[in-house]
Amino acid sequence: MKPEHRPYRTTEGNVRIGGVIHGIGAEIEDSDGWIWPLVQALDGQRGPLEIATEMAGTHPVPSESDVLEAIADLRRAGFLEDAAALPPGDLSEGELTRYSRGVPLLRWMDLSPRTSSWDLQLALRRARVLLIGLGGVGGVAAQGLVASGVGLLHCVDPDLVELSNLNRQILYRERDIGRRKVDVALESLRALNSDVVVTGEAAEVRDVEDLRRLLRPGELPAGGYDLLVLSADRPAAIRSWANEACIETDTPWIEGGYRGPLVSAGAFTPGRSGCLECRRATLAESRDLGLPPGECEEVVSPRMPWSPVNAVTASLAGALFVYSATAVLTGVPRLPPGFRLDYNLMRPADSGLEPIPRRSDCRVCGER
Repeated sequence: MKPEHRPYRTTEGNVRIGGVIHGIGAEIEDSDGWIWPLVQALDGQRGPLEIATEMAGTHPVPSESDVLEAIADLRRAGFLEDAAALPPGDLSEGELTRYSRGVPLLRWMDLSPRTSSWDLQLALRRARVLLIGLGGVGGVAAQGLVASGVGLLHCVDPDLVELSNLNRQILYRERDIGRRKVDVALESLRALNSDVVVTGEAAEVRDVEDLRRLLRPGELPAGGYDLLVLSADRPAAIRSWANEACIETDTPWIEGGYRGPLVSAGAFTPGRSGCLECRRATLAESRDLGLPPGECEEVVSPRMPWSPVNAVTASLAGALFVYSATAVLTGVPRLPPGFRLDYNLMRPADSGLEPIPRRSDCRVCGER
């Protein structure tokens, strides 16, 4: 039994397993009284057949096949792991120590049958991620990805560190003002985790061709990147370019950020979810802005030279990016292949997750 899923018995005699966190915990009716001794017997000291033989001999109700089927059900539900499974040999002792707190969290949230909980950390270690934009959101996302142990992170940003950045771009310090962001980021990220390959370039994305080039670099093995994290918001068309380039290269990608007190992150998986244009079309159909005919939609949102932001909104968005990236790369937690996460600082109760389904009439991905 996974230690995070330790069972307990309720006053009604049922067995609760997986804790009390919604989305993980489950309750099993135990009217015959043999489920509770079964889950206690799953302590990692014996194999399924030995437990089944013992249970059938000491309890009148279950047969060996009943017990084996129950164990299989618990395994399929993600509550069990093989206690005899050793950590993978391609992780160093230092990595085993470094990730010894993160792996149990993934194990807690993982509801898939798996021999070793270290498989998820290996999935992160093998991942190759392209991150564009090292501002407030991108800097936090880069730190989280490197700390989490992605195998390779390539960072792209053309800008220099400015004093006005420092209210929310926590990757930088006053001494960095005037330096290229990518140079500072590489130093900091490599110092954070030497087991991660961190590379970068001071480049600006000017069109969709630049994105195609970045997503298919010649020095990477066939297949390119496993994920694009887009945390740049200019030029204005960069999200549309990313949508097109990622569909062409079959690359999952994440975008989002902040708009005043609204923080968001969205994930798209070409071929399995709707794309950015699918979401835009659905949003246009469902919202009522109350605009007179012919009025431009831009009037409903304030437009300022700089987006209002502080360390809270930038860091929350960056954290949502890391959460979304981990879910895409490991499958934990189980989320739709395309989704949008929103957090409203004014009304936290209104925050939530919105799936992004495909639209057959989408002008970008509808016929793919």
